[in-house]
Amino acid sequence: MTGHQHHYQVDVEWMGNRGTGTDGYRNYGREHVIRIDGKPDIMGSSDPAFRGDATKHNPEEMLVAALSTCHMLAYLHVATLAGVVVTAYTDAAEGTMATQGKGGHFTEVVLRPVVTISSGSDPAKAQAAHDDAHHACFIAASVNFPVRCEPRVVVEKPGLGTRDPGLG
Repeated sequence: MTGHQHHYQVDVEWMGNRGTGTDGYRNYGREHVIRIDGKPDIMGSSDPAFRGDATKHNPEEMLVAALSTCHMLAYLHVATLAGVVVTAYTDAAEGTMATQGKGGHFTEVVLRPVVTISSGSDPAKAQAAHDDAHHACFIAASVNFPVRCEPRVVVEKPGLGTRDPGLG
């Protein structure tokens, strides 16, 4: 591998021993804590469909969040280089996972970012920056399923809020 290597240390501790360990599928909790030095703990569990706690983050949600935030951060960088001034960014990302037998896999993740840009910015450049951002996203480049992006660009109207040029 050429280039620089980056390493990420994450500590995970299972908290679901209810006194008898894993002596039965229904006898243990899926609760766990994710610790990253110097950052708040993340309380996790499995998806409720797999006997998890719905009030805690599950790995599937965190994978979708990682793809969404990676795209956003790459997009902000690409937009800046293109001279596009982004003033707001939201995403309603959604992942689909299929299970079969004892296994499962993600079939796709769809990102739906809504990007607000300044009135002096070029909406076509703002739209095109999503493709470059997708190729720059480290997480999207690491998964074996499609990550689609259905962006919408909104242009601020000077002094009057925003207008949607209909791009998407």
